[in-house]
Amino acid sequence: MTELKLRYPTMQGYDHLRLRSGERYIIGRGRHCAVRLGASGIARRHAELLVADGAVSIRTLGARLFVVFNGTSVHEAGPLTNGDEILIAGETLTLLAEQAPCSAPALAPTPTPVLTTASHATEPEALTTAPPDLTPDLARRFQEAISQRLDLYHREALQTMSATELREKAEASAWALLENGEITTPASMDHGRLVAAVTAEAVGLGPLERLMADAHVTEIMVNGHECIYVERHGRLQRTDARFSSETSLRSALERIVSPLGRRIDEGAPFVDARLPDGSRVNAIIPPLSLTGPALTIRRFPDQHLTLEDLIDFEALSPEMARFLVTCIEQRQNILVAGGTGTGKTTVLNALSRHISNQERIITIEDSAELRLQETHVVSLEARPANIEGSGAISIRELVHNALRMRPDRILVGECRGGEALDMLQAMNTGHDGSLTTAHANTPRDAVARLEVMTLMAGFELPLRAIREQISAAVDIIVQLTRFADGSRRITAITEVDGMESDRILLNDLFIFHRSAGHGSPVRGQHQPTGQIPKFYQTLQAEGQAVDLSTFQARPTEDLHKPELQTSAF
Repeated sequence: MTELKLRYPTMQGYDHLRLRSGERYIIGRGRHCAVRLGASGIARRHAELLVADGAVSIRTLGARLFVVFNGTSVHEAGPLTNGDEILIAGETLTLLAEQAPCSAPALAPTPTPVLTTASHATEPEALTTAPPDLTPDLARRFQEAISQRLDLYHREALQTMSATELREKAEASAWALLENGEITTPASMDHGRLVAAVTAEAVGLGPLERLMADAHVTEIMVNGHECIYVERHGRLQRTDARFSSETSLRSALERIVSPLGRRIDEGAPFVDARLPDGSRVNAIIPPLSLTGPALTIRRFPDQHLTLEDLIDFEALSPEMARFLVTCIEQRQNILVAGGTGTGKTTVLNALSRHISNQERIITIEDSAELRLQETHVVSLEARPANIEGSGAISIRELVHNALRMRPDRILVGECRGGEALDMLQAMNTGHDGSLTTAHANTPRDAVARLEVMTLMAGFELPLRAIREQISAAVDIIVQLTRFADGSRRITAITEVDGMESDRILLNDLFIFHRSAGHGSPVRGQHQPTGQIPKFYQTLQAEGQAVDLSTFQARPTEDLHKPELQTSAF
């Protein structure tokens, strides 16, 4: 195996520091630095080395600090290779990679170093985990001292500084508190991990930061400052993470909502917001929450899933995917229905990828979650009331406005109330191919939900008139279900087939046949029902080539045979 060392100058000559993977080493003149340099021009905490997976990089810890690499002043460099030299205020540091006596094969050569001036690299997970001896009292004293130094008790401080600048200043303040002896800590405490933890609590998301860095975590649920759950692979797990106090948790909530112009206090005890990465946030505080402040973060993958990805996850069959693409191309109005957490937004994003770039799309949401890949997209977001209780803009008002923006398609993130009526009218007045979502457990329930939401618009409409609007506006219902094993599947694709008497007719085109067993993982098959959708018949009558074999019913295969378990999307 390869052993990494850093050679650096001291008063007695040169010394060596053995580098371990997953660690961070501070370079500067401070007494807590792993590498102490005494030359003038070196800051108390000048730079740091990051070691991860055998690769070493260096970055400065201040916007005005530099290191010299290959004759160029940079803020960051890496990965470094054997023999690379870094110059800091005239002091030369050298990376040495030596082959340790071991029978294990040698590591692959380190890639050629790349210079960059990017922002801070992500810290290793170990550094974002609080030291075990960080007591709530010690964390509180650090947070109060940092808040006083940076004047974080005033809301304006959070709005005038960027997140990077705020974190740099908080980290510098934490080191200064240690250097000056204003806060004493046990001699055995890892000061690097301590500073990372208290900085995260003071200006970041605290213990949630390492959970946010875990790509497998899709949801974070905070039930009071001492109880944090996450969802991984569709299953809930309790973590050992916790906030040091309720005050620390409330400060984190304030930092989330403040940049968005929102507030959370006794006058507005619950709020919907989003993080810079697009994650959806809901928070509610006492007296409405009896267990302390509650925070729910719904995360979305960096790379949005496509229909092909959903096929790989067995969320639908290839025949169903081809049919849905045809629905998009033929401008069918689609309602995506399902319960909470079934993946409605994910499916809506996947479907929207097949809309032509020649069409103008207007998206309307309570909290922006849709990330369309098309070029001609206008995104609208509803606005809550301000501190005075005025200025609120509802989704319904945005739908009204969108009709004046010359849309080809309207995408409403979710219909929850009276905007359903406006959405149905838009679908009935030339905006074919529009998409929306709604909470419902079956296609029949989805129709009933639309009826109720239409009545919420405040007009005393006859039920038959409402049903006629629905049957004329909605063409296809895509039903999603989340199973006990955490998997999410499209369990039905249903056509709205007009009305008979006072009843809306629904025609199942594809359904998911679940196996008789109810163990984990859930097994089953997607099958066509043999029914042909009306618009396919119309296309065929117009002389267009259509593949009717997609809907040919086939004998259900043995559903009890073992199948590979796939990840939940």
